[in-house]
Amino acid sequence: MGFNFVSTFEHLNVGVTFIKLSVLHIPTVGGMIEVEGLVKKFGSKVAVNGISFTVHDGEIYGLLGPNGSGKSTTMKILSGILRPTRGRVLVGGINVAKDPIRVKEIVGYVPETPVLYESLTPSELFNFVGGIRGIPKDKLEDRVNYFVRAFEIEEYLEQFIGTLSFGTQQKVSLITALLHDPKILVMDESMNGLDPKSARILRELLIEFKRQGKSIVFSTHVLPLAEMICDRVGVIYQGNIIAEGTIEELKSKAHEENLEDVFLKLTESKDEVYNIVQALKEAL
Repeated sequence: MGFNFVSTFEHLNVGVTFIKLSVLHIPTVGGMIEVEGLVKKFGSKVAVNGISFTVHDGEIYGLLGPNGSGKSTTMKILSGILRPTRGRVLVGGINVAKDPIRVKEIVGYVPETPVLYESLTPSELFNFVGGIRGIPKDKLEDRVNYFVRAFEIEEYLEQFIGTLSFGTQQKVSLITALLHDPKILVMDESMNGLDPKSARILRELLIEFKRQGKSIVFSTHVLPLAEMICDRVGVIYQGNIIAEGTIEELKSKAHEENLEDVFLKLTESKDEVYNIVQALKEAL
């Protein structure tokens, strides 16, 4: 089944065609995230090693780190997908270890790589998810209409998801995560595969969600983006949070002028990058 499109749009000062959101009044608990002493092991391998952090209502918290540092594992725990080995994790006041199903009800989770039913069309998937989440039909159609127009996927609504490009699948994944108007967003490399226009729209959406009081945990390798939208960041390295604070606090403590240099310094990569670049220059 397809959806009828609406034309209720407004223009922000940034000059990007944006959406006027229809808020779903789905009762949820508060939006704060509290992580204390979180440990996650896979066999003998320690993926997350006793990290602690808090995300407040109306805050975008950036979780930054190199590949294999424990970011995605942490995101999956916050979303109720993985159980912690040890530690206390509260999402909206709900203990993740004790009630992961309820956590899934209040969180909008976007994984690093889209995990979708490839034999469904986007329209079928949105209806399926809306039914599971108990979203009233009229509200579901409104939400789908707004997001489909914003991310420009109208022409793909009746095509099988498995035939869509990675970028279009990422847009479908984003829309699916936002349908129930979650109070808490957990977004793992959610800009992956997006064209510049869609990435800009998502960026402005996150800022609007922050204004609405939502709690957002956001991971990205695009450090200028993190510098632009995150209120605070935690740098995770080898399963440990090695630094946390506002961008200005981290730059001051590390005596660096931008977040990229802060990140490379904290993860002990700055000299290595310099040496590799110099070697490449000599080889060329």
